[in-house]
Amino acid sequence: MIKKKGPDIIDKVLEACYGANKDSLFVMSLMHQYEERGWLTKKQMQGLHNMASKVDGLSTGLLATLEATILKLPNRDKSSIEIKAPEKIKDEKIGNQIQAILAKYPQHKTVLSFQFKYEKNETFTNAETVALEKFFKLLV
Repeated sequence: MIKKKGPDIIDKVLEACYGANKDSLFVMSLMHQYEERGWLTKKQMQGLHNMASKVDGLSTGLLATLEATILKLPNRDKSSIEIKAPEKIKDEKIGNQIQAILAKYPQHKTVLSFQFKYEKNETFTNAETVALEKFFKLLV
């Protein structure tokens, strides 16, 4: 992994927080993750900023730089909005034709497949519509 040139602000803030409270599991966990991956998530950085703001003697420049780094990161919130497709209106003409054909020929396999498709609110292609009309004219 390639590190950026210049001072590593996150590492300095982590070391300052660790120096202030050596028993903090949160800081140790963040240090471990930062050493392994080389980066922290936005929420982890926000938690680090909250902890670092409570440390006495930490430079305000480091805190400001950390805050600026946090603001640069994108928000990765998942929206809970579900977009529903408008319900398709069944074509009554097709339904009536299917029922009329099946009343006379209840075992007609093609019309049974059309009925299954009609009940599932799937759209009929032009070829299927023409075939259904052809069956209707011939059989009814």
